[in-house]
Amino acid sequence: MIRFAFAGRCSTEDLQDPEASRNWQLTRARALIEPVGGHIVTEYFDVGHSRSLPWQRRPRANELLQALRNPNRGFDAVVIGEPQRTFYGNQFGNTFPVFVHFRIPLWVPEIGGPIDPDNEAHDLVMSVFGGMSKGERNRIKIRVRTAISSQAQLQGRYLGGRPPYGYRIADAGPHPNPSKAAVGQRIHKLEPDPAAAPVVQRIFSLYIDGMSDKAIAAQLTRDGVPCPSAHDAARNPHRKKTAWQQGAVRAILINPRYTGYEIWNKQRKEERLLDVDDVTLGHRTSMTHNPVEEWIRSNEPAHEAIISLNRFDTVQTLRRQRARNQGRQERAGKQGGRPYALRGRVRCTLCGRKMQPATIRNRVYYRCEFKDQEQALYPDLTHPRTVNLREDVVCHALDQWIARAFAPERLTATLTALSQASAAASTAETHTPEQAQSRQAIKDCERRLSRYQAALEAGADPAVVTQWINAAQQDKEAAQKKLDALPTLTRKKQSPLDAQQIREITDSLGDIAQRIHTADADKKGPLYEALGITISYEHTKRTATVRSRPSSPYRQWLCPRGDLNPHAR
Repeated sequence: MIRFAFAGRCSTEDLQDPEASRNWQLTRARALIEPVGGHIVTEYFDVGHSRSLPWQRRPRANELLQALRNPNRGFDAVVIGEPQRTFYGNQFGNTFPVFVHFRIPLWVPEIGGPIDPDNEAHDLVMSVFGGMSKGERNRIKIRVRTAISSQAQLQGRYLGGRPPYGYRIADAGPHPNPSKAAVGQRIHKLEPDPAAAPVVQRIFSLYIDGMSDKAIAAQLTRDGVPCPSAHDAARNPHRKKTAWQQGAVRAILINPRYTGYEIWNKQRKEERLLDVDDVTLGHRTSMTHNPVEEWIRSNEPAHEAIISLNRFDTVQTLRRQRARNQGRQERAGKQGGRPYALRGRVRCTLCGRKMQPATIRNRVYYRCEFKDQEQALYPDLTHPRTVNLREDVVCHALDQWIARAFAPERLTATLTALSQASAAASTAETHTPEQAQSRQAIKDCERRLSRYQAALEAGADPAVVTQWINAAQQDKEAAQKKLDALPTLTRKKQSPLDAQQIREITDSLGDIAQRIHTADADKKGPLYEALGITISYEHTKRTATVRSRPSSPYRQWLCPRGDLNPHAR
């Protein structure tokens, strides 16, 4: 008696009942093995996973690969009911060597028994089935996309999915396919939602009147208008339902379906390699927005319009104009903007966000603003509308803290550290961009070789992996030859500063804290960055905690409103 493990797969793209698919694959497998005394003792059947995923990324198939390594696996062979559902593309060539390595026979109905690893005909048949599986998936994809495109463009058919805010789903009669109509299936269309459609019209009017997306969201929240997720809570259990968001307003303003036309192909599924150096890992599928010119629009209106075409086009023109104006303002601000010494280094402990710099009455402040819609999103968070922190007060104490390194009791240790850094810098090598590029190429080749070695040990096809290793080795040798041909540039050796010379320089500077304090903000910024300065401001205690990651973890507590008096201005 031979103990078998059954392997199979069924995904949603097959449009089959998973249980029915499992049963017929299992029936084919049993018909193959029972005449020779085999019986199935365990199953590895994946449901809801595309055939394009490699075995390592299918949960049950990966469990089978791991079970092959276990001497106490409990089965003697593996049987597959349908190779086209199990193998895709070149997956057989990447997977079967693992079975051969662990001496586990793989039985397939189309072969009539176990696959012979030394039989070229068996290998050819399985490769053909992998190619057929890939071709079948591509044909299904093309047929479905073509059919949906024509239904949207020629018929204006509502193709399912979540209706846009302002619409609801209505019945549109029996299904045009007689067989589907016979079992009671019907088609649907969009119709204006009496409660939400006026809100959409109001949003367009407010934007034309000059309000921004953020301002419209805040106005609707203040007026108590339910946001889209609150209006249809049953379809949005994963979203917050307390306030309007700027993104929701933007999505409404740019959605052409409010003009009465059906739109399709706004997004597409895009497959990208997980690792360009190891294609056996397969692809990662993600949604990507298509350009507007690739959208499919129905030739005729498909449902009642909430916004007229002229009004929609007016809003799109205004959005382009405002985007251009905002871009000009941002460029002008960057050209003549004021430098901020602590930009990006101050966080509010109440909400964890970075505080933004602003100049108010010729003084620099770091501010954390908590708007109305944010208050609604986080009702349990006690946060003032605006939290302010003065830069000059923080920098004054911060500069004194930095200058403590040159205090008499710490001067010796500081001078020793500076002299050691000077000695190390005096002998450092410098590399040209061509040298740096060659060194990086060598490192990339070494990483590739490590991955290929790991794949070989995991049981990948030795012939394929050998080709990869040879290619990576050739690339590495070429990069090394290029590096050897480039001249090595060494920085001109300078005598390192000793502790006495550094002491003389620091003495000539006088008050270090004062020199740092009077330096311009654009000079302080790089100093604070080199020291790894971060500041956490606790508004309730009016204290700021300063941390320096590269140096000793000193902390300085100070009052941002004054040196001692927390109420000083």
